[in-house]
Amino acid sequence: MKNIHVVAALIMQNQRLFVTQRGYGDFKGGWEFPGGKIESGETPQEALKREIREELEADIAVEELVGTVEYDYPAFHLTMDCFLCRLRSPHLALVEATDARWIAQDELESLPFLPADRQLLPRLPAYFALP
Repeated sequence: MKNIHVVAALIMQNQRLFVTQRGYGDFKGGWEFPGGKIESGETPQEALKREIREELEADIAVEELVGTVEYDYPAFHLTMDCFLCRLRSPHLALVEATDARWIAQDELESLPFLPADRQLLPRLPAYFALP
């Protein structure tokens, strides 16, 4: 089985989490934490900053590792490192996603998250309490 290593940004602001709706591929329409693949020679943090610049035209500060999700999709095994992030500027543009939302903690279960992203949901409530 093919192994894919990706990074995801948990962008928090005013006790809300930024999530995007996938605009392409087999999982089009599913909700996820923005991010993408780590390229050769990149650290996970460097990859995450690059991916967010490419996908959202935004600059982020990468903070702590919230967790790593291991998930077997039918065609590949996914390893996803998820980091708490903060926006360095208010600008966000949807380059690849079809939709995006700032959600509150009580909305976590209301969106159809992709299976790997859903695995992280139980770890998130504590982060909504951060200033």
